[in-house]
Amino acid sequence: MKFKPGREVLSEEHGTGMYFQSNGTDSYREISKSPLAKALFSVSGVKSVFLGRDFITITKQSDESWLPLKPQLFSAIMDFFAENKPVMTSITQEGVSDTTILDTDDEIVATIKELMETRIRPSVQEDGGDIFYEGFDPITGLVKVRLAGSCVGCPSSTVTLRNGVENMLMHYIPEVKGIEEVLYEDSDAPLKLSPTT
Repeated sequence: MKFKPGREVLSEEHGTGMYFQSNGTDSYREISKSPLAKALFSVSGVKSVFLGRDFITITKQSDESWLPLKPQLFSAIMDFFAENKPVMTSITQEGVSDTTILDTDDEIVATIKELMETRIRPSVQEDGGDIFYEGFDPITGLVKVRLAGSCVGCPSSTVTLRNGVENMLMHYIPEVKGIEEVLYEDSDAPLKLSPTT
């Protein structure tokens, strides 16, 4: 479920989005970097939290109902911003994001990252989600991506990946032959897409 508090949630210095998941000690360490995420995970039934520039997307545990969760989450968000606490306690990787073009990136990877940052990510974020670049295999031509926020587990994410992301990348970059979704630890088998014939 997407919440729009009417103000900036994640400042530019923290990248385009932060995804938090509640499973294991590593996730607790990550969650503790965001007082807002920590406050939201204190509501029983929250599975994951995605912080965007001006929105928050929360995924619930499958056995929970939105009816009791929604007012609790709304209250937690309103209380958090009323107390004027920082959303994040530290800057992540000094401004380096998944789509930052590095000196070591070849022309193909640089183009993939640029398309993801300027054309693909803004569209995905409009729906309360995000997409992260995970890598490119020049041998298979597969681009690895990870979905976050409302895109995780969404039935239409397959359509988004095939019709939006894959088609755009393949149109502009002939070396790209398909995309592969990299899933989070508690998700099902990864989705591999290759051109339809």
